[in-house]
Amino acid sequence: MTTIRNTSELKELLMSERVNKNLSVPQLVEKVLMREEGTLTSTGAVKAETGTYTGRSPKDKFIVDEPSVRNKIDWGKVNQPISEESFDRLYTKVLNHLGEKEELFVFEGFAGADAASRLPIRVVNERAWHNLFAHQLFIRPEKGEQWSSQNEAPFTILSAPSLKADPETDGTRSETFIIVSFEQRTILIGGTEYAGEMKKSIFSVMNYLLPQNDILPMHCSANVGAEGDVALFFGLSGTGKTTLSADADRKLIGDDEHGWSDNGVFNIEGGCYAKCINLSEEKEPQIFDAIRFGSVLENVVLDPETHEADYDDSRLTENTRAAYPLQAMKNIVDPSRAGHPNTIVFLTADAFGVLPPISKLTKEQAMYHFLSGYTSKLAGTERGITEPEATFSTCFGSPFLPLEPTVYAEMLGKKLEEHDAEVFLVNTGWTGGAYGTGSRMKLAYTRAMVRAALHGELANAETAKNGLFGLETPLHVPGVPDDVLQPRFAWKNESDYEAKAMELAMKFKENFKKFTSVDESIARLGGPIV
Repeated sequence: MTTIRNTSELKELLMSERVNKNLSVPQLVEKVLMREEGTLTSTGAVKAETGTYTGRSPKDKFIVDEPSVRNKIDWGKVNQPISEESFDRLYTKVLNHLGEKEELFVFEGFAGADAASRLPIRVVNERAWHNLFAHQLFIRPEKGEQWSSQNEAPFTILSAPSLKADPETDGTRSETFIIVSFEQRTILIGGTEYAGEMKKSIFSVMNYLLPQNDILPMHCSANVGAEGDVALFFGLSGTGKTTLSADADRKLIGDDEHGWSDNGVFNIEGGCYAKCINLSEEKEPQIFDAIRFGSVLENVVLDPETHEADYDDSRLTENTRAAYPLQAMKNIVDPSRAGHPNTIVFLTADAFGVLPPISKLTKEQAMYHFLSGYTSKLAGTERGITEPEATFSTCFGSPFLPLEPTVYAEMLGKKLEEHDAEVFLVNTGWTGGAYGTGSRMKLAYTRAMVRAALHGELANAETAKNGLFGLETPLHVPGVPDDVLQPRFAWKNESDYEAKAMELAMKFKENFKKFTSVDESIARLGGPIV
């Protein structure tokens, strides 16, 4: 095992009397309020604001260029290298910065509900509300359970949001930095208050480690039905993973990050991080009810007198968030593990408004759309995104994939062959026109289509083939108007639809050219027919 440098300074810091280690939820809430880091809402949740950065900062994320990972990482715009020297300087800066604080907060837990492959993690925060976030999002050890062993050093997050980097001397792009060192098993976060950086950094680490054990890491939500049938929902933030997996008739495994091993599916996290813009009790009752004492609300506007949350108010950001433990949900699998998937759903928020609301995919189409990862970045999920922006995110999680995309794609293809799961492409984006002209797909329609897929009602349904994209789309789905199912009929002008569809098809074609090592049959049989 690689020798980890700088351990003595960290040990000294963690042994300080100023460190609050593994506080309970009530203790952390008290700290948040005493330190005036947040406000108590009418339901007992803690509301905090993240200031300038209300979403992830992907351009400020780096991986340390170290000998043991140098030839494994898929270096580029997503996985930017930073030198070991720069990491060591920033590591010292972060430790010195944290050492000056009157109080620090430490959480010790796990990533991964599968005991055979779980990762011990330690989160060190200068903010009490960030530590409450970590407590609720990661897996908490059972009472008396051993957290770590001498055989495996934990991955440590050092979070110093009030410390700003100097790009000229620190080798960063801006004042913000998220730096992962696999050899030192350390993540440095500074210059941003956005709590989601902690969650996604650990997911990136798992995306590197799990494939080494033949486990497919997945950016997806998962649930299981009464008969033990498992469903996966892939998609980027805002496409509906959390919403669609929170089904009153099914038990939730997890809402965002999972592994698929030889034994089945397991959750990587211990909580949920749900978008809550326009959240309502009527549309999403399980999420609405989960936001109570111990939950964390990010950038949600409150009524100044009643402290009731106004989920429709986006003045701080469109990317308002709620973090809560899985146990806050009524229908969950505990521990959060289940069997192999029966149904897989690829969610895309099509800003062009031309993809069918649901299509059943062949194996080649499934591989094509998994590698393509087409969707739209929605407002607020990243800095600078103010309206939907068409994008291709490989494997529906490109920002979090340290390895070559084909590693994950080939693992998925192998799993599909072994377990014969049905795969569907579901458009939760626009219909009747592109963004700005058309309207967002109604959640009730999407739920009805997904329910039909999960219940096997689409297995023998009459379909029509989309001529351009080659997708088989059902002509009838209970609870959904027939004209909604065929996108060209939802547009007022068919020629406008054809032009926009061709524009998107060519984007698919151009994007897929980068996958030079993929079997030709996937490109030929899986993509648009143009």
